Amino acid sequence: MQTNRTTGAPGARLFALASPLGILAAATAAHAQDAPAIDSGDTAWILVSTAFVIMMTAPGLALFYGGLVRRTNVLSILMQCLMCMALLSIVWVVIGYSLAFGTGNAFIGDLSMLGLAGVGVEPGEGETIPPLLFMMFQGTFAIITPALIVGAFAERMKFSAFLIFTVLWSVLIYSPLCHWVWGGGWLGEDGALDFAGGTVVHISSGVSALAAALLIGKRIGYGQEPLPPHNLPFTVAGAALLWVGWFGFNAGSALGANGDAAIAFVTTNTAAAAATLAWVFTEWLTRGKPTALGAASGAVAGLVAITPAAGFVSPMSAIAIGVGGGVLCFYGIRLKEMIGADDALDVVGIHGVGGTWGALATGIFADAAIGGTDGLLYGNPGQLWIQTEGVLATMVFCFVGALILLKVTDVLVGLRVTDESEMAGLDISEHSERAYGSID
Repeated sequence: MQTNRTTGAPGARLFALASPLGILAAATAAHAQDAPAIDSGDTAWILVSTAFVIMMTAPGLALFYGGLVRRTNVLSILMQCLMCMALLSIVWVVIGYSLAFGTGNAFIGDLSMLGLAGVGVEPGEGETIPPLLFMMFQGTFAIITPALIVGAFAERMKFSAFLIFTVLWSVLIYSPLCHWVWGGGWLGEDGALDFAGGTVVHISSGVSALAAALLIGKRIGYGQEPLPPHNLPFTVAGAALLWVGWFGFNAGSALGANGDAAIAFVTTNTAAAAATLAWVFTEWLTRGKPTALGAASGAVAGLVAITPAAGFVSPMSAIAIGVGGGVLCFYGIRLKEMIGADDALDVVGIHGVGGTWGALATGIFADAAIGGTDGLLYGNPGQLWIQTEGVLATMVFCFVGALILLKVTDVLVGLRVTDESEMAGLDISEHSERAYGSID
């Protein structure tokens, strides 16, 4: 037996442990071993995932949306995405996180963590990452979700109206919904499955986008003249950045460098690939030619669809979910024509339809061997009903809530720019800048 350098022979060490101070020291050491501790691997992965999700808003979403608008509005879209990062980072720290993850009740958190009070770096029971890092990771979701809505009212909303509506929506719609699902609220308690944001992020933004498109009205010339994207390379590059960032979005939601992260990583990539192929071939068959815009849109549709299911389904199920997302969203973008809404950048067709399909598909394909809960295909039809309940509750809450907040914003500052400003483009009328060339 090896001699201990501090206490000498083994007998001396036993004597030291038998003393009162020795007993106290041993008990303290044992408690330290049992107490929650930061896992460096988990923490490193969530740090990286957080950075990935931040990248999804800008440059990812900014480029994806920026390429789809006309050249006189590209800076306004980039500005709105960048302002979501700045503005909502502050809102989340000050009040949003507390409303989402505070104790509260079944519908909303309390103000116990206002200004991040009590949110530190020491993990709690069962945690392996600092609470402060969890807050920041969740904050990236709170940033990108309102940014998605921007695509519905692109090229015609006042910048001041955008700022007011975004703050109100984040505090009064996003935070309560996040609490419902992930913060101890009623949907989570009912057993609704949403691994990384099918309801919280995509259905909420898609339904709110529909409310915005209906209320703010159509762009001048919509349906009467072509309004083509001005820079498709931007859009394709943005879609590629979103694809990469989505690994942080979904695999990061495992909250550790573990098996759940691995399955979410694989299902995310698989579904995105399947949806890209499904959209491209559907477009090829129905319209005669495949397009780069179709491939980029299909990739995003697949990423949206797999988000709620990423940690609950197998890679083969991810293929089915991706194919469903690609085909359904391809036809889903035609909804705006049926209901007469100018959803400028197809937020409803991709995020609303894709998120709904993904949430329901989770109730179909969930496998207890992977995520702990079975869906319809594995003998648990009740899970599909729970998912349906979550989808319907999210749709009603977000649509009605968004309409109210848009009306309040309209009363305060007015929603829409003048016809002259819209014709000139928001880059000039709202920001006195041009993306290409100097101001005359």
